[in-house]
Amino acid sequence: HDKKSLFSVNRNLVREVRCSSVTWNVGTASPPPDVTSLLQLNSLGPAMDMYVIGLQEVNSKITNFLSDLAFDDPWSIFFMNVLSPLGYVKLSSVRMQGLLLLIFVKHVHLPFLRDIHTQYTRTGLYGYWGNKGGVAIRMSLYGHTVCFMNCHLPAHMENTEQRLDDFEKILEMQFEEENIPSTLDHDILFWFGDLNFRIADYGIHFVRESINNRRYNLLWEKDQLNMAKKKEAFLQDFIEGPLQFKPTYKFDLYSDVYDTSEKKRKPAWTDRVLWRVKNLCQHTSKETELPEEEQTISVTLNNYISHMSYGISDHKPVTGTFGLEVKPLLSIPSVILKPEGEWSAEHDVVISYSAVPEFPSSTWDWIGLFKVTFKHVNDYVTYAWVKDDEISSNNDSKQVYMNAEEIPNMGGEFVLCYYSNNMQSIVGVSQPFQIQPNRTLIGKDLAQEEFSWMRKPDNLESHNEF
Repeated sequence: HDKKSLFSVNRNLVREVRCSSVTWNVGTASPPPDVTSLLQLNSLGPAMDMYVIGLQEVNSKITNFLSDLAFDDPWSIFFMNVLSPLGYVKLSSVRMQGLLLLIFVKHVHLPFLRDIHTQYTRTGLYGYWGNKGGVAIRMSLYGHTVCFMNCHLPAHMENTEQRLDDFEKILEMQFEEENIPSTLDHDILFWFGDLNFRIADYGIHFVRESINNRRYNLLWEKDQLNMAKKKEAFLQDFIEGPLQFKPTYKFDLYSDVYDTSEKKRKPAWTDRVLWRVKNLCQHTSKETELPEEEQTISVTLNNYISHMSYGISDHKPVTGTFGLEVKPLLSIPSVILKPEGEWSAEHDVVISYSAVPEFPSSTWDWIGLFKVTFKHVNDYVTYAWVKDDEISSNNDSKQVYMNAEEIPNMGGEFVLCYYSNNMQSIVGVSQPFQIQPNRTLIGKDLAQEEFSWMRKPDNLESHNEF
């Protein structure tokens, strides 16, 4: 009864997941000092549930690339350091040379995100070199399939056909695991990146004049992506918000002045965010109205903007902020867990958990103790194996212990997460709770400090003599 009241969600209820999708060609630069405005952290509305960050031209010199394989790259570390104190955890990431895709989510959603897989497709140099192409992360979100795809397509005005061919090839990407739908078979597909489409026909003076007068609509019909969407069947189901912001390429560094170099590139909306909802496509083809009860997932664009204040590269970043309205098909976490009693490093501690009947548990499942500001699934303080460290079990719940020596002496605020080996993801998260500091050790530390402090005046006198 408690479980149902705490965790179940009425199937008729709609849950809104607020998602910000960022695309930025960073031109091999290091992260800027601040991304508050990029992530809209000061906005008055409710906080985001999910950040999807797609970067292109992340520094991928061979030395950087090899070292980043073993450790997180500077951009991943940067975004983790910004977002983890705000309660976001890195769910997944994928990198192919200069292309990087990161997904951060609020802890509360972790048990409802399943089947997380990554993939990439190279298209540069006939598919042998990953300087161009696409990287993708797909998942089941409250039981609905969602795929995020970050692309960097070929440059230059004359390469429209090549861009379209490459994107068609990227859409054929297959995830290696069984029973994973193709990219276009996901309920929602987000497509974003430096897509490199240009403004055709018009000369540079007309383009710049239209931009200066904020008459962007004069340029829309000659935007190569808009033109291709009218002709190419595979693009027609993709939706984009209105381009009510200046073209985001090409700028002089650290300025909002368009290219003053000898090349004087014509401004273009190279950086874009689009999306596609599968059931809408099926409907428009059948020419029928979708009954409201069948609309189990929908996408609303809340804003689509560029961020002119960032000057580290010749592109300005673009964000699309969305409300994903889902009728949860998955509404109860697979595992519910909680700390028993008061926790402190002065004694062993106990965790209680219970799993839904159909949960595929494994000997390799573990429960991690994490600081509330943890950055990713491996950022645990300590963990217990659910089978090896089990101390009691009955039909309703099981108990696992953690050794006092592994509990942080300084205490603080923590959460427990249950990691499923079979599902390769976190399937249960406890409420945040306090661990009391270890008074014995802290007492010793204070005594030690007092002792060293009593000896300090001698040292100070000897320093003052000089």
